Amino acid sequence: MNILVTGGAGYIGSHACKALAQEGYTPVSYDNLVYGHRWAVRWGPLEEGDIADRVRLDAVIQRYRPAAVMHFAAYAYVGESVQNPGKYYRNNVAGSLTLLEALRDRGIDKLIFSSTCATYGVPEQTPIDDQHPQRPINPYGASNLMIERMLGDFDTAHGLKSIVLRYFNAAGADPEAEIGEAHDPETHLIPLVLDAAAGQRPAVTVHGDDYATPDGTCIRDYIHVTDLAQAHVLALQALEQGAESTAYNLGNGQGFSVHEVIEQAKSVTGKRIPVEIGPRRPGDPARLVGDASRIRRALGWQPEYADLASILATAWRWHTSSWEARTSPVSNGSAARQAGPTCS
Repeated sequence: MNILVTGGAGYIGSHACKALAQEGYTPVSYDNLVYGHRWAVRWGPLEEGDIADRVRLDAVIQRYRPAAVMHFAAYAYVGESVQNPGKYYRNNVAGSLTLLEALRDRGIDKLIFSSTCATYGVPEQTPIDDQHPQRPINPYGASNLMIERMLGDFDTAHGLKSIVLRYFNAAGADPEAEIGEAHDPETHLIPLVLDAAAGQRPAVTVHGDDYATPDGTCIRDYIHVTDLAQAHVLALQALEQGAESTAYNLGNGQGFSVHEVIEQAKSVTGKRIPVEIGPRRPGDPARLVGDASRIRRALGWQPEYADLASILATAWRWHTSSWEARTSPVSNGSAARQAGPTCS
């Protein structure tokens, strides 16, 4: 069974492709290779194309006749979305609309959407459950909320069933180190910390140490990328069994501060990690921790790599084994999801 994976050459999309292949599906990666990587497409064909290109989408859909779609093709740098909102609304919203219309016209009625906890904005309480009011504070979060609204409308009008997965901070790498995190520019804390541990950058900058948290640094909920990928497969199987459209949070339900991540990374790597204290970043809440109890109950999802040491260990294994591949001039390319600094 073919599954179309938009953004399949990116960080989370490529891990989802591996999980799909392990369950007997054939993932077809559809990616424009702006931010992603050819080397990350290893478990099925790569079709180059943009989600805004209806002609190309139609040709790929006609060729592979996918049974469902996993949609990861979105820009996701929070700061950039504030500086250049048009880029985000054009790709994330208009591009997703083109994709949905192509699926409607080809009779494809199942979609898993890679959304974000950034749709919630500043939390009213933590942990954040998936019924929390959605009040995004940046164009990245707003564009994802618009896609969620479109999915609801396409279900009502055309019977397109969807499961929306709102991530907290995606982290880690494939435990077998076949694929992993490789962003340019890099904004995620864990790879920045590991760069500093490996001597590939002089220090890691902590953006603010005066928050109302135990050690003054921001607290985030880190979820292993392989656990994210497994949740996508479970969501697909639920739709195959007739599940109704819904949305779930994906997080571990526990938070770690920036200082805690750095200290744990020192232990995992055995390296010295220089630290610099910088100013706060606009829009960074002090604490973001998710409540994923609904997907655990409904789909039986259970994170395998829930502790911070395991997440860091897989990231370090990838980091130390793949530097040449990750920095190759020919490695770049995809509109695959690149998580922003506050939420994935």
